Amino acid sequence: MEAPLAERIRPKRLEDYISQLHLVGPEGSLTQQIARGFIPSLIFWGPPGTGKTTLAQIIAEESKRPFYILSAINSGVKDVREVIDKAKQAGGLFTAKNPILFIDEIHRFSKSQQDSLLAAVEKGWVTLIGATTENPSFEVIPALLSRCQVYILNPFSKDDLNALLNRAIEKDNVLASRNIDLQETEALLRLSGGDGRKLLNIFELVVNATPGDRVVVTNETVMQLAQQNTVLYDKTGEQHYDIISAFIKSMRGSDPNGAVYWLARMIEGGEDVKFIARRMLILASEDIGNANPTALVIANNTFQAVTTIGYPESRILLSQCAVYLATSPKSNATYMAIGAAQQAVRQQGDLPVPLHLRNAPTKLMKELGYGDDYKYAHDFAHNFAEQEFLPEALSGTVFYEPGDNSREKQTREFLRNRWKDKYGY
Repeated sequence: MEAPLAERIRPKRLEDYISQLHLVGPEGSLTQQIARGFIPSLIFWGPPGTGKTTLAQIIAEESKRPFYILSAINSGVKDVREVIDKAKQAGGLFTAKNPILFIDEIHRFSKSQQDSLLAAVEKGWVTLIGATTENPSFEVIPALLSRCQVYILNPFSKDDLNALLNRAIEKDNVLASRNIDLQETEALLRLSGGDGRKLLNIFELVVNATPGDRVVVTNETVMQLAQQNTVLYDKTGEQHYDIISAFIKSMRGSDPNGAVYWLARMIEGGEDVKFIARRMLILASEDIGNANPTALVIANNTFQAVTTIGYPESRILLSQCAVYLATSPKSNATYMAIGAAQQAVRQQGDLPVPLHLRNAPTKLMKELGYGDDYKYAHDFAHNFAEQEFLPEALSGTVFYEPGDNSREKQTREFLRNRWKDKYGY
């Protein structure tokens, strides 16, 4: 069976590698490391089809190291240990020829699977290169992440994609048997979404679907032949991040029309309903908050419901929630409050808890004054007694500033009646 075009023209030398000049250009950081013969453990983070696997293979070839590859989709701890044992025999402790272990989609490894790599990386039995489309800060365990350098691979630019097309026409023996006239590339580039592999797959589809020896590639022919065979929304590519960003910003900006349009784009592309609902759940607190606390309830109920229902019916629930959030009053006051409070913690350190607020479960603690002079709010009129609830160094600091909406105006009046002299509400 003939290999796909993307595999047939996969480059084997660094000088043939297209794109990622910030890494492998003349002044690229990886170029310098390869030249010195020192390759640290790496994490390649970027959308699909940006050359992560190819770059790992080239590094192994250029540095003359044994190369082992695992896919996190179908590998477990046993597979990892077997490869590490082979690598230890093939290389040597802290030698220049330490084998490279490439793990594709490393974010799919569980914590225990990632833990199984730690000793091998720490002791230099292997040089790990992991590839991921997900943010490694969230998907790779801290102990492993701290032992690796993270490099970001960007979606292919238009120039990169055109260079790939030209290489395919010039270098591939299968395409060489056809008379290819590449008249227009706009549709090919647009459908690829910066994914080199997808570009070559679509191009090959168009070539194979055209009868005769001569293949004329125009935007019209590409759309006619490819639109039924390619997804216009890539759940893991650049559009994934751009479209969810537009969706969130439409709701934040109180535009239900923009919100349902970008929602439709994600639904048509088969986006995970839980991902969409999870982002709305975050927005309900971050951008609406106490301006309308019901928004959080509705968003949470939507998340629970679509998790159970799935497509196609869940599109109705998602639309209802998106419109509700878009048309709700907005406030980021609580979001700003926790940010300000965290900044104070980082700047001031671990300030002592005032004695009257401390727990006093033992006799010694009581003798030391823990809990003395604490005022139980329910013993006082209106269930309120003024006292200090912050460390002395932060006394009077305002972290929460109510937003300019009807509900939080009521909140401000409530606080003013109780804390006017202290916080100035």
